[in-house]
Amino acid sequence: MNARTLVISAAALPAALFLGGCETTDARYVDSKGTSTIVSLDQIDIQDWNKAADEMVASLLASGVLERAPEQPAVLAISRIVNNTQQQVDTDSLTRKIRIALNQSGKTLTTTTLGLGGKAEDPLAKDAAEMQAMLGGQKKTTTLPNYTLSGKLLEDRTRAGNTRQVTYTFQLALTTIRDGLAVWEDEKQITKQGSRPSVGF
Repeated sequence: MNARTLVISAAALPAALFLGGCETTDARYVDSKGTSTIVSLDQIDIQDWNKAADEMVASLLASGVLERAPEQPAVLAISRIVNNTQQQVDTDSLTRKIRIALNQSGKTLTTTTLGLGGKAEDPLAKDAAEMQAMLGGQKKTTTLPNYTLSGKLLEDRTRAGNTRQVTYTFQLALTTIRDGLAVWEDEKQITKQGSRPSVGF
């Protein structure tokens, strides 16, 4: 190896090391419920919503509460889910997954014409129901639910050296319209630990 070749090789070495250290992974589809999703510490990830929803649904169905409703399938209304975490989250990511699973179980129906502050989730359905009731000479325009589903999202953060840990707590309660009693409650905690986001878990 002559001196000129040695100089070129030395100049190319940093570039080779840089390119070798940079991972270039093309975008690809992964299973939303699989083990290849990204795990982050600063937000609730898709797998966190999926895990919390699946476990909450299993708990509620196993409790037998829904079978005790005066009518079958039980009618469910979604109430307020309070977000006490440090991040902006769409709580519908949790409640929608839960209501879909419950509706598909055949044990509940979800009303979309009742909402907090009189705001219906589906205003058109509410207007259509009121019009139909008016044309039929009826006074009752909305089916009252048997239960309301409410909850809270909490988080707890701590660290030791460079290792950070966050625990997200998902709390839900099912309350009867008849007497205002909580007939089912549960909470699920998801704890993540590390120094930076990673792929897979």
